[in-house]
Amino acid sequence: MNVNVNEELIRYVEREILPRYDAFDRAHRRDHALTVIAASLRLARYYEVNPDMVYAVAAYHDTGLREGRGRHHEASARIVRGDRNLRRWFTEAEVATIAEATEDHRASSGRPPRTIYGRIVAEADRVIDCETTLRRTVQYGLEHAPELDREGQFARFAEHLRTKYGEGGYLRLWLPESENASRLDELRAVIRDDRQLRVRFDELYDDELRREA
Repeated sequence: MNVNVNEELIRYVEREILPRYDAFDRAHRRDHALTVIAASLRLARYYEVNPDMVYAVAAYHDTGLREGRGRHHEASARIVRGDRNLRRWFTEAEVATIAEATEDHRASSGRPPRTIYGRIVAEADRVIDCETTLRRTVQYGLEHAPELDREGQFARFAEHLRTKYGEGGYLRLWLPESENASRLDELRAVIRDDRQLRVRFDELYDDELRREA
């Protein structure tokens, strides 16, 4: 299907929405939002969906981080509902669907996304790339638990990866057209190998400390 997005909507998002990500932690800055947008639009090609709506869900999905991590998905949905500018491109029903899908993107949600829009962006947000996932996990720990020393950071790093991405973890994949399944297998191989996991952590941890210096 055609996934061309309304250019006025793109300009609005690039001017008013994407800059908000610049204030978030290093794992959720503008580059992350752009990655999720691009992945969402690639997946949209397989489905009969409104590409403008897919784009909007992806662009807004983490804006709620301004209110903290815990309930950011709900805050993101509130931001969508409260943005009167979106009514320039969408009906009230479409805005409601965008908000719902934005709320449904979170990996730790206890239920599946309610619409194809939520499934597309939830899948795109997984961004399962071994190097990227490992680095983002290190970055998140340094940003949100700066009081931890190296050993504490490694313990947090390993626990998060096993809880979310390991066999039996809470991460769920929703769309067969995504490359996430094969990439998850690669990541799980690293997680299972204690020695390799430690080596990868030390390399990334030291690199992030150098970047901060």
